[in-house]
Amino acid sequence: MKFGVVTFPGSNCDHDMIYTLETIMGHEIVHLWHKDGSIPKVDAIALPGGFTYGDYLRCGAIAKHSPIMAEVIKFANQNRPVFGICNGFQILCESGLLPGVLLQNTNQRFICSNQYIVADNPKTAFTAHAGSKPLNIPIAHSEGHYYAPDEMLEELEDNGQVLFRYCDKNGKITDEANPNGSVNHIAGVCNKNKNVYGMMPHPERAADHELGNTDGLFILESFIKWISN
Repeated sequence: MKFGVVTFPGSNCDHDMIYTLETIMGHEIVHLWHKDGSIPKVDAIALPGGFTYGDYLRCGAIAKHSPIMAEVIKFANQNRPVFGICNGFQILCESGLLPGVLLQNTNQRFICSNQYIVADNPKTAFTAHAGSKPLNIPIAHSEGHYYAPDEMLEELEDNGQVLFRYCDKNGKITDEANPNGSVNHIAGVCNKNKNVYGMMPHPERAADHELGNTDGLFILESFIKWISN
């Protein structure tokens, strides 16, 4: 499978994503630059984490104007698979490809830790083969508080667009296990057509046996199995 991985000024997880997809999982990578005006033939596009353009204005607010994003939007509107992790999730929300917005963490601090999440809807690319047990996935963000207005939130829930929720190690969803104050404990969502995906936790940082945690592979392998069918 061939993945296009986008690098913006300020991306700092692009090589993490490339290493995981290419070296760990054995897939082909096409390097995409933020100024590119076209996308070569790829099977899926990944927007990695980082601090694009220094997170000025709002996270992802400047990146959405990069030339490559016009092509990513065209790609997604053709019902082709796109996913964003952390800052990539923020960019997808700012670009209108995903609903909602990421706000400052309720504790107003940068959080870098491992965090358990649990799949919500088992019928999406990220969750279909990820299992039902809690997954221990790293988070690293200051603006990870997912928010959507009540009407949008109700629609998300009704349509099964919630991918993961923050939980404790036993899978229990509690306020104490919600690290950033996200509404309804939401850690990731998809669009209505279920071809665009975003999540704040970093599955690519939990994919190497050398790190002692490969829970992230459940998510990435699920995505690959889904789009390969």
